[in-house]
Amino acid sequence: MSRRVVITGMGWVTPLGSDVSSVWSRLVAGQSGIGPITRFDASTFATDFAGEVRDFRLADFLEPSADRPDHHRHAGLNSQFALAAAAQAWRQAALGRWPGFDGTRMGIYLGAGEGSLDFERFASTHLDGWDPARRAVDDGAWASAARGRLVAAVEMEQEPNTTLSHLAAEFGCRGPSFNCMTACAASTQAIGEAFEIIRRGDADLMFAGGSHTMIHPLGMTGFIRLTAMSTRRDTPTTAARPFDSTRDGFVMGEGAGMLVLESLENALARGAEPLAEIAGFGSSADAFRITDIHSEAKGAQAAMSQACRQAGIDPREPGEDGRPRVHYVSAHGTGTQENDRIETRAVKGVFGALAPRVPFSSVKSMIGHLIQAAGAVELMTCVQAIRTGIIPPTMNLHTPDPECDLDYVPNAARDLRTQGGVDVCLSNSFGFGGQNNTLCVRRYIA
Repeated sequence: MSRRVVITGMGWVTPLGSDVSSVWSRLVAGQSGIGPITRFDASTFATDFAGEVRDFRLADFLEPSADRPDHHRHAGLNSQFALAAAAQAWRQAALGRWPGFDGTRMGIYLGAGEGSLDFERFASTHLDGWDPARRAVDDGAWASAARGRLVAAVEMEQEPNTTLSHLAAEFGCRGPSFNCMTACAASTQAIGEAFEIIRRGDADLMFAGGSHTMIHPLGMTGFIRLTAMSTRRDTPTTAARPFDSTRDGFVMGEGAGMLVLESLENALARGAEPLAEIAGFGSSADAFRITDIHSEAKGAQAAMSQACRQAGIDPREPGEDGRPRVHYVSAHGTGTQENDRIETRAVKGVFGALAPRVPFSSVKSMIGHLIQAAGAVELMTCVQAIRTGIIPPTMNLHTPDPECDLDYVPNAARDLRTQGGVDVCLSNSFGFGGQNNTLCVRRYIA
């Protein structure tokens, strides 16, 4: 059995806001959600800016449950973002109004990262436990400080499985449940695996997506030490420059993206509106290095080709209207020298002579890199492109790079409604360690 799978609900939490339509309008307008870090004092950091989610309150999205009033009381930002995004997707899919809902037939597949460290308490506990005379930790002093200062429930929120637990309990999902941590490719992989679970009949519906925040001292420090992030402290709103020759690294973002995936049969039976159809999923590993992408883009090409093949698309052959069969590629597009150059090479390898005619842009230029949540949010931009006929831009692209010579939709959105609209998109996510995942999503046609 191989069932068609559609998207019936979407929700996100991003540095540009948390309402799908308003955030989409800001993306199309080329607005930036990047600015100075306010969550902690980053003034001494080489990178002191990020795409923060501001003015966020979980209570704006989720009412306390009468039977579990304190269930999310200690939820970390990771889990709060996921709950808010899932609540939006749940409402759009109208699952709360469906009397036939069976929790055993709805699962969850997340690409949720580790929770935020309670840094101040954590650091002060270590300082109190340090014996300078012995230059070693005094276990007794450390334990005493930890008992008085650390909150067990808060510490547990660092575990990546807790986000899954929060969602399952809140929405009564008792079907297949998984969480993957394949770095920046995680939520794309989660959606692809959820798609396969429904296709083979192991569930009728799935929450799929990701959530992450690394905007805390340890998270920022790690990437600074890798020299992976931009250091344009004087111009943070234009620091994210995918495919531009002056790019100097990615900009950290945070947030969540959640989708309700559903078998077409189930969606039609309950009267749900399909927003788009997932048509293909490709996954591969570079088997190369821990952080570097394979220089010949072999893994990225394999993932994109596999997604197209499963969708029944030959990316090198034009359609009947003469246009490429894929109308938009949502780039991983981090803004690092290596990633952008090699992703460009991958697109050329997949599309051949048609590559220069395929619009190919990165919304990370506006919201930063949401790490494990990036893929889900970017797939949602593909769905919005299909539904509106408009492609979001790659902002801050003013100095062409000779090695990045494709159509990146620079600095202004593109309206394709007069050219037949947007029917088929690919969404790319490539993670440290050579994790490559691509989804193909297309307009739903009965």
